[in-house]
Amino acid sequence: MYIIRKNYEIQAIISLKDSVKNNYFVLFKRENNLGHFRVVVSVSRKIGKAVVRNKIKRQIKAIIYKKRHEISQKYDIVLIVRDQINTLSFQEKEKYLMELLTNANLLTQ
Repeated sequence: MYIIRKNYEIQAIISLKDSVKNNYFVLFKRENNLGHFRVVVSVSRKIGKAVVRNKIKRQIKAIIYKKRHEISQKYDIVLIVRDQINTLSFQEKEKYLMELLTNANLLTQ
């Protein structure tokens, strides 16, 4: 799994406004020519202190890593976590994230 680290790359993806959302996530995507997908997970300070935010990021990245072979390899993905995420279990996070990826047409069948 590759991570997007540069702020200007993240802003470029968001500025395209190609997004899909649900109650727990907002997903922005952009095609790339790298042969693999890249992802970044953003969690707002409104959600909690650093320990809580890092736990959520680890869980989301673990879900993406587990499903990495099902995700289309030609996209950059910015995943913004909404504050209702605190009410979900790990299995529910996985369910809603996979629904979002399906709605965004990012899963290969």
